[in-house]
Amino acid sequence: MDYFIVILVAFGASMLTFFSGFGLGTMLTPVFLFFFPPEIAVATTAVVHFLNNLFKLVLVGKHAVKNVIIKFGLPAIIGAFAGAALLGWLSDFDQTISFLSFQTSALNLILGLLIFIFAIIELVPTLENAQLPTSWMFGGGVLSGFFGGLSGHQGALRSAFLVRFGLKKEQFIASGIVIACLVDTIRIGTYAFTFEASHFSNNIPYIISATLAAFGGAIIGKRLLQKVTINILQKFVGILMLIIAVLLILGII
Repeated sequence: MDYFIVILVAFGASMLTFFSGFGLGTMLTPVFLFFFPPEIAVATTAVVHFLNNLFKLVLVGKHAVKNVIIKFGLPAIIGAFAGAALLGWLSDFDQTISFLSFQTSALNLILGLLIFIFAIIELVPTLENAQLPTSWMFGGGVLSGFFGGLSGHQGALRSAFLVRFGLKKEQFIASGIVIACLVDTIRIGTYAFTFEASHFSNNIPYIISATLAAFGGAIIGKRLLQKVTINILQKFVGILMLIIAVLLILGII
């Protein structure tokens, strides 16, 4: 049953990445949180996210715009390293935080708050469609990479900035995929030095299952690249993220 859920979510999320406001990491991380500690859920999702983006590069990578990758992607690398390093530090910081009758950790609290914030972005149209000035590209790249390294949530900020470049749909998607690959490369490398190798080797079946399912979703998504809006599903994902965020903050998961 666990594998079925992971496969279903990975397939659907990968497909929706091509034509919706949320991506693989947004949906897969909350699912992995039910099976692994928060830092391992983020790291495991990162591996699947990276492999899936490499596969999508084969499908649409030729449309990527070099100028966008340089202006936004290179700063994102800096942010990704900082965010991934912070995640590693937080995973070793075992101070218990108590409030009311609940006990949680600093990592659970921070990841829960981040997931909560990005869930609100998914649910509020004015935030989801926010566009930011091109003069903020360097800072936007750093911020997007930082949150990608820390919690895996890099797509929302990246999309808000990249939309300012006036790219065609294929260019927008392909450039985002290249930048995501850069961020994933840096954060996975940082995780590898931070977490024990057993955390990854013990979860290989989940990683393989989710990756293959994501490949299938990417193929279907490529064929359905025309603009499609799935508001009901997007709202459902946003609400699910809110629930999981609250459970994390309270230390229940």
